[in-house]
Amino acid sequence: MSNLFPKSVNKLPLQILIFIGLTVGIVTAGITYYATPKYTRVGYAPTQPVPFSHALHAGQLGVDCRYCHTGVDKSGVSSVPSAQTCMNCHSIIKTDSPLLAPVRESYATGNPVPWVKVHQVPDYVYFNHSVHVARGVSCVECHGQINEMDTLKHAKPLSMGWCLECHRAPETVLRDPKLVTDLNWKHPGGVDAQIEQGKKFVHDWKVQPPQSCSGCHR
Repeated sequence: MSNLFPKSVNKLPLQILIFIGLTVGIVTAGITYYATPKYTRVGYAPTQPVPFSHALHAGQLGVDCRYCHTGVDKSGVSSVPSAQTCMNCHSIIKTDSPLLAPVRESYATGNPVPWVKVHQVPDYVYFNHSVHVARGVSCVECHGQINEMDTLKHAKPLSMGWCLECHRAPETVLRDPKLVTDLNWKHPGGVDAQIEQGKKFVHDWKVQPPQSCSGCHR
């Protein structure tokens, strides 16, 4: 019986184990690298029931973010505007536009417009909008140049690693809180001046973003 198989067969179990190990390792590495918010969420731009243009409203018309997202500077969450907010203007502007039919229906019935959520952190992540806004973190730092988007899209990863980059060097993004909703603002002195000013804010305001697990996972 010993002559039925060549001696090389004795190495087969080890070769199979090595092959399985390499395969599992490659698949795991691929999933770890690609199945992250950077690849799965950046660029996500779902079709909305109403084609709302931030480029028009926040960009061309200069509508303050806080007009629609009421309380974003005082609340932990950013509220979605109600039909009442929309109708404050659209009761006299584009009153018969077919594109605004869902808004008029929502206003008449009280049923919310079925907006599709674009930005959402997992349930196990704690995030407070007001804390960031109050400390001079602009909307564009997390949402991108939203005042240039005709269709709202997911512009930044919002991953743990991405958030930690900011928490480790908050001076790179901090600005005067009065300028948070000025989405086109850039420090007139350039990046270096921005960082220097940011360091002063970090010192004066005693900014200490959490870097431990308990800071964001509560």
